[in-house]
Amino acid sequence: MSSNTAVRTVRRRTLRVAAAALVVAAGLTLTACNDSDANASKPAASASSSSADSATGAKGSDGNGAKGSNAKVGTESGAADQAASPDRSETLVDGSTAKIYKLGEQHYRLKIVNDGDVLATFEANGRDAGLDANGMYVVLTMGGEVQSWMGGEHRGPGTFELAGGWTAKVTKVGEAQYRAEIIGHGDVMGTMEANGRDAGLDANGVYIVLSTRGVISAHE
Repeated sequence: MSSNTAVRTVRRRTLRVAAAALVVAAGLTLTACNDSDANASKPAASASSSSADSATGAKGSDGNGAKGSNAKVGTESGAADQAASPDRSETLVDGSTAKIYKLGEQHYRLKIVNDGDVLATFEANGRDAGLDANGMYVVLTMGGEVQSWMGGEHRGPGTFELAGGWTAKVTKVGEAQYRAEIIGHGDVMGTMEANGRDAGLDANGVYIVLSTRGVISAHE
């Protein structure tokens, strides 16, 4: 074999090897691209799914958590606003202010306020209520009416003539507990009991307070 022939043979082999290398490289490149595309597609789907899950989670949080929380806060805020705004106000006999709140059917709350300070709070819920406020007597009826007066006290136990022709028979039942039978025309027309808190009564337009100290007073 001549030297030229040998050179040509080597060149052909070299070219074949190079071509084979190029084919392999091209195959590897295509494989890498396909894998990359597949991987890119897969995370995108996962991301889309994750985004959907995240959006669902956010929706659930906003819908169930935040909205529920806001609704609760709104309700409390609304209740607080309602409580802060009385249905009406009246001036009591001593110059203080009675703020009256309607809480429900035959259910009222009264706050006695003086110079911005709440001095006392009591409620009439299905029955009349009363308060002995250091010698000022206040009745809050279950219909939301308010009456206040001073004087006319009687200290029990005992039987006393009240305003409006009523008679009160006051007995001591226990510590800070007194009972008063309200008698009219010889019959017991009603019973009041102050047990740990004062009691009030609207007796046909005559307002009566019985305190836990056994003091009873009436006004018409």
